[in-house]
Amino acid sequence: MSSSWSGSSGSGRLRVLVDMDGVLADFEGGFLRKFRSRFPAEPYVPLEDRRGFWVSAQYGLLRGDLSEKAISIWESQNFFMDLDPLPGAVEAIKEMSKMENTDVFLCTSPIKHYHHCPYEKYAWVERHLGPDFLAQVILTSDKTVVTGDLLIDDKPDIHGVEARPAWEHILFTACHNKHQDLDPAQRRLQSWGDDWRAILDSKRQ
Repeated sequence: MSSSWSGSSGSGRLRVLVDMDGVLADFEGGFLRKFRSRFPAEPYVPLEDRRGFWVSAQYGLLRGDLSEKAISIWESQNFFMDLDPLPGAVEAIKEMSKMENTDVFLCTSPIKHYHHCPYEKYAWVERHLGPDFLAQVILTSDKTVVTGDLLIDDKPDIHGVEARPAWEHILFTACHNKHQDLDPAQRRLQSWGDDWRAILDSKRQ
């Protein structure tokens, strides 16, 4: 590591921000399972046909009222709590958090219907990563105001009040973004089986 590198915090430590839904927790799979269970007679979008970040927008194209039905799924109690971890996610985050000179924060946005979501996100972290990780949860609707070196997130376009966020956005591949063309300068992490360690190391140079 270069002696001049100081990280986003100026401390010589790498700060990695990791999204939860679609990166650590299987939002898409959990949604589809509960949508088909609650509305078995309704049409649905198979995961291989998902396009665009907003699930409700694509369901609304199938039929107008399906957008609200889709939204009702993740507004319901236990939706976030019941999401399965994506393959390798828990192991990767635990390993990452133990790396020398590395700080890992879970940077996740709550939904506006807040009755269940914030509590369940914390409960999910405690269940799968342990109580010590609760102090590393950042719940925010604007990730651009959070300082970090890397943000691993499945949302292709992340906007907020900061036009030039401190972090480099690493797009985590999900069913809804895998066909999307990226700017040549943007990097992808295909899965937690991909070489995420090399991405971290590249920021230490």
